[in-house]
Amino acid sequence: MDRREVRKGRVLQKKSKLELLIYIATIIFSVLFLFIGNSVATKGLTVFNGDDFGETVVKAKIEAITDRISDDYSLAGDTTMVKNVQVTFEATLLDGEEKGERVTGTQIIDGMLNIGTPEVEQGDKVLLVAYEGQPEMEWQFMEFVRTDKLLIFGLLFILALLVFGGIKGLNTILSLVFTCAAIFMVFIPAILSGKNIYLSAIVICLYTIVATYLIINGFNKKTLTAILGCFGGILVSGILTIIVNRVLELTGYVDEESIYLTYISTGTPIDLKAIIFAAILIGALGAIMDVSMSISSSLWEVKEKSGATSFNTLFRSGMNIGRDVMGTMANTLILAYIGSSLSIVLLLSAYSTSLIYLLNREMIVVEILQALVGSFGILFAMPLTSFICAIIYKENSERIHDEPSVKIE
Repeated sequence: MDRREVRKGRVLQKKSKLELLIYIATIIFSVLFLFIGNSVATKGLTVFNGDDFGETVVKAKIEAITDRISDDYSLAGDTTMVKNVQVTFEATLLDGEEKGERVTGTQIIDGMLNIGTPEVEQGDKVLLVAYEGQPEMEWQFMEFVRTDKLLIFGLLFILALLVFGGIKGLNTILSLVFTCAAIFMVFIPAILSGKNIYLSAIVICLYTIVATYLIINGFNKKTLTAILGCFGGILVSGILTIIVNRVLELTGYVDEESIYLTYISTGTPIDLKAIIFAAILIGALGAIMDVSMSISSSLWEVKEKSGATSFNTLFRSGMNIGRDVMGTMANTLILAYIGSSLSIVLLLSAYSTSLIYLLNREMIVVEILQALVGSFGILFAMPLTSFICAIIYKENSERIHDEPSVKIE
């Protein structure tokens, strides 16, 4: 083994140790971010403790059905029969202060409102609610417990990631956990406690970009260029959202849920326009990250395999790759938004007397805006990532051609 190979081996060994330290530091930083961010976001938050609603919600298991009353009737001038059902049951409480006790509860199915709601059966796990101020605790059926089965489905997804992705799949799971935790432990509580929604959304996006890339791909040139390109795409999306909000004179009242948000008692009234801003940014983040990493990784392979190191060659290659990815990513955003609101779109289409009125409804406008602004973010991330890659990869073209990624495999 000559000196050149020995020196190269030592360089790679030192680099691997440094990258491992950065990987561990990213995990530690993510944990600290979640705990510190949660403590700041939940300061003064009282929404989740149920004090404002005067209700107690517990999980229970149905032990026996004791009674069932059915009432059939028809509305005036209508021959269609409507059935109301009241089911009385005994259940064992599975959590709460009275855990283990056997209680009596009722399920009321209104034929006009609960179309298709199944009746409880023995062995079902349900959520029961009791309202304060009553002489005795009267437990009422609230909802079926679905999280247990959903957890099984999630475990199957995790297993598939591990089988097909190996260590990379494990890192993917870890990044997903941190991303979801950041949303539900930091971002959501921050909104409900009256914090600045614009700032909270930006912080969450920046954290998600950096943490996800570093955990999955490690600290290297590919990650650096993808992070910078993604920052640019998100910045463009954010600026466009603010501008379009003003131009289109949006109010933020896109549906009934938006109206209910204004009734929540927070230190500062929830800014519904800021909610639109956050929804667009977070909704477009995944697609922009995908495009940035696809271009960055592809250009590195072009540089390594073909020896193409000139700025013009790398930039043109990045633009060609970006054009291929651009169409599918734009379709991904548009189809995702249409699919998530398909029922509402169908309802509005069926009961709208004018197509012009339908297209100008704020709910529809916001859905279109989300897809367009997200697509603009993809479009701008494409040349920006290509430009940054061409600069960084070109400047390092004469160095040792070693693999830049963290190999925790």
